[in-house]
Amino acid sequence: MNIRLETIILYVQNTGLLKNFYVENFKFTVVEEDPAWILMNAGPAHIGLHKIGDQYLEKIAGGYQFDNNTKLVFETDTDIEAVRNDLLSKGVQMQEIKTFENYDFWLCDGTDPEGNVFQLKYRK
Repeated sequence: MNIRLETIILYVQNTGLLKNFYVENFKFTVVEEDPAWILMNAGPAHIGLHKIGDQYLEKIAGGYQFDNNTKLVFETDTDIEAVRNDLLSKGVQMQEIKTFENYDFWLCDGTDPEGNVFQLKYRK
């Protein structure tokens, strides 16, 4: 059996806002788009943005950020400090760059406008 990750779907309040965030900051390309669904090419896998159903949106106060246990990890071949600084200059919330002993990568976490956590990964 051969299994590979093809798409990760995030259920979001504002598909347009998050599409713009990922297209502008990570240069992902839009593969499919309609009012409730956006699919972006993110390299070896896709990221789908699925609008939360109206029956759930009515229960959410404006600007609410969801708590979740998912982290999107994006590997970059551009210096991680330069990428972090670029994102910070655009108002993206970013943490400090870190690494671990005997680990070959530098890491830096950030959040998109709806609170989804992503991580930048850069080979040392």
